[in-house]
Amino acid sequence: MLVNQVMSGQVISCTPWETAEFAANLMKAHQIGAIPIVSDKRDPLLEGIVTDRDLCSGVVATSKVAHTVSLADLMNRVPVTCHPDDTVAFCEELMRENQVRRIPVVDERGRCVGIVAQGDVALHAPALEVAQTIAEISKPSKAAPQPPHIEEGDFYCGQPHEMDEILLLNRRRKLRRQEVRT
Repeated sequence: MLVNQVMSGQVISCTPWETAEFAANLMKAHQIGAIPIVSDKRDPLLEGIVTDRDLCSGVVATSKVAHTVSLADLMNRVPVTCHPDDTVAFCEELMRENQVRRIPVVDERGRCVGIVAQGDVALHAPALEVAQTIAEISKPSKAAPQPPHIEEGDFYCGQPHEMDEILLLNRRRKLRRQEVRT
């Protein structure tokens, strides 16, 4: 079974400059636990993801005022993603390895076209696989991987790349900018 057969295709998203209060109200209204953060809602290039836990940890636990906190300050800038043509088994493996309950689905250009939640998988996968996934996700979390050092203006599409590939893409982009200037 493929991800595009189980994913939620209607994506409720926010932009980085919207507030934690706005995102929390969307989550409440749509009964969802995560919101993909996109650069532009008409051209939804995935920039990150904000979960209900991010809102709780970043706003409530730190006694901040929700309408003053931007999502850019709370979002995970390097979310785990999958593609519509990936298998549900592969998606489950990503959930287990990264201990996440929701994975944005992106097309080949990095546009958010859906989201797969643990519940979506539970409705379609064999019970034993679902149980294993829940057990892995629920273990005490591993040390958070350090995101790659990305300078402002560098290209990073949100896909899990090896550091060398990211650096190469950034170098090419900088060289192109220099060529255009000269």
